[in-house]
Amino acid sequence: MPEPTTNKPEKAILIGLVTAKQDENKVKDYLDELEFLLETAGAIPDQRFVQRLNVPDPHTFVGSGKLEEIAEYVRAAKVDLAVFDDELSASQTRNIERVIGCRVLDRPLLILDIFASRARTTTARTQVELAQYQYLLPRLTRMWTHLEKQRGGIGMRGPGEKEIETDRRIIRDKIAFLKEKLKDIDKQKVTQRKNREELIRVALVGYTNAGKSTIMNLLSKSEVFAENKLFATLDTTVRKMVIGNLPFLLTDTVGFIRKLPHNLVESFKSTLDEVREADLLLHIVDISHPAFEEQITVANQTLADIGCADKPAIMVFNKTDAYTYVEKDPFDLAPATPDNMTITDLERTWMAKANAPAIFISAKKKTNIETFREILYDEVKRLHVVRYPYNSFLY
Repeated sequence: MPEPTTNKPEKAILIGLVTAKQDENKVKDYLDELEFLLETAGAIPDQRFVQRLNVPDPHTFVGSGKLEEIAEYVRAAKVDLAVFDDELSASQTRNIERVIGCRVLDRPLLILDIFASRARTTTARTQVELAQYQYLLPRLTRMWTHLEKQRGGIGMRGPGEKEIETDRRIIRDKIAFLKEKLKDIDKQKVTQRKNREELIRVALVGYTNAGKSTIMNLLSKSEVFAENKLFATLDTTVRKMVIGNLPFLLTDTVGFIRKLPHNLVESFKSTLDEVREADLLLHIVDISHPAFEEQITVANQTLADIGCADKPAIMVFNKTDAYTYVEKDPFDLAPATPDNMTITDLERTWMAKANAPAIFISAKKKTNIETFREILYDEVKRLHVVRYPYNSFLY
């Protein structure tokens, strides 16, 4: 099997399926996002391959004819990496690699790789490492080449134990160790959160690359790392800030994404606890993204999965500077479209009415930020008066 190149970016192809559950438009959007993930990971996205099947082939994910087409392209274009938009089983990965002759990744492993490269703190590194081992455990037959050999040497094997069984035991022990380590981290986090009592906690949540870290920097005047890549930051950042005379805590959290590996959600429990224990959520939405409605749905589903669906929230529609609009002619009777809507127009749409309270801003251009601060102040004050009535006279 070809080894990954280290001197130059790897050339990667993308593979997706049109099924009964996802039409062509949705698959295109998924592959656009997969391409962005690949660029974030440092690869060069190349050709896309899409096939229509009722369900994925249990042996090779795509059909045999499509797999041969992919194999021919891989050889001709000297492709390093084939990335599938859905999770593959160990046997599927092994079968595909045997036919096409290059390394094969699925979407969860690509996300794990990005998380591993982005983790900076001990907490984040431990969380990612745990998720990697949990992903690896059922796929050991693909990851190792020595599996059928007996381990030699004194004290190096159990009675009748093959190397694959030893590897599994080692990884299970490692998973148990990392889980215990995360329990200790959770205890420290609980202690830290207790030390923040009598302050309302506000958490920034939303789809990855929606602009959470940029808004964090803007509101708290801090220097949280932010760039136009998916999962630019994994580590939870908490800042104390004041609007008017009202202090509160603002937390930046890891972004959500479609098809987020379940193991990552479990591993990032201590990070997501910051969301669970928040009093108010700022749900940041990239309004310029063509699939922002689905991104809202994904974020809401993730919040529901961690028990936060009913928390008070402000919907913050960000990146209005990239959502092209022009001043609407009062004599123009044509229906409003994204090309002719002002922020005032946007505030009259279903987006505002269905998600009240809602605000439309551009963190990059600092558009409508003062109104945003006023809405945030009002919501935090309302929660503070209820939670801490004995000192509410201060506000």
